[in-house]
Amino acid sequence: MNEIDDWKQTDLNVDSLWIIPERAKDGKHKNVYHGNFIPQIPNQLIRRYTTIGNTVLELFSGSGTTLFECEKLHRDYIGFDINNSIIEYVNAKMQNCTTINYSIKNVDVTNEKEFSDKIEKWMTDNHKQSVDFMIAHPPYLDIVKFTDDNRDLSNISDPKLFLEKLMSGITNGYKYLKRNGYFAIVAGDVYKKSEVIPLAFLIMNTIKQNLNVKMKGIIIKNIEGNRGKLGTQDIWKYRALKSDYFLFKHEYIFVFKKL
Repeated sequence: MNEIDDWKQTDLNVDSLWIIPERAKDGKHKNVYHGNFIPQIPNQLIRRYTTIGNTVLELFSGSGTTLFECEKLHRDYIGFDINNSIIEYVNAKMQNCTTINYSIKNVDVTNEKEFSDKIEKWMTDNHKQSVDFMIAHPPYLDIVKFTDDNRDLSNISDPKLFLEKLMSGITNGYKYLKRNGYFAIVAGDVYKKSEVIPLAFLIMNTIKQNLNVKMKGIIIKNIEGNRGKLGTQDIWKYRALKSDYFLFKHEYIFVFKKL
């Protein structure tokens, strides 16, 4: 019996507002990477849209949050990142794992040939025809620069160029997602040149315009125990009141179904 069948007992959150008290710190999760994923997000999504033995594709693997959840939940995993040092860190954390098939490739996901060559070889080696779920937590323009690599999306400040490059990566992954499979994009907005750029909704709209999908969810998430917020609320409130802006406390989780 899966969790959806046992719906009275499951803690799967089907609301469109997720208030998360603090970042989960169990298992292999460490808050070592600026802007890293909140484990509760991939945990909820993987449990909702996959079953044991399914395969999760992640376009920006970062510090391994989704992979660690896949290991815990017994889902296979194929991830990509261009930051080789963080890949080495994650692989070291996973060196004793024997329960799932997984790999992180040092690849620019916007490069169609490079991406296709790596994922197809991995799928062939692991007897996969497609992936069951795709997830992406991309940078928010150049707010946090993760590497000096000019291929890194976090080095792009122009929203139009950023959306073009990001869409290339999403499209490359979409090709390998099974029909009627789901994918989720976690994104936030940015404040540049005294103006809010609704980056999350620009991403959502770009996906809707370019891919054959149905929109299945717009979830607003806030984490109260964010280390970056603790002890600084008063000063940020003062700055916001002295100016004319509002403080970002949320991210969006967009869920799509491939048709």
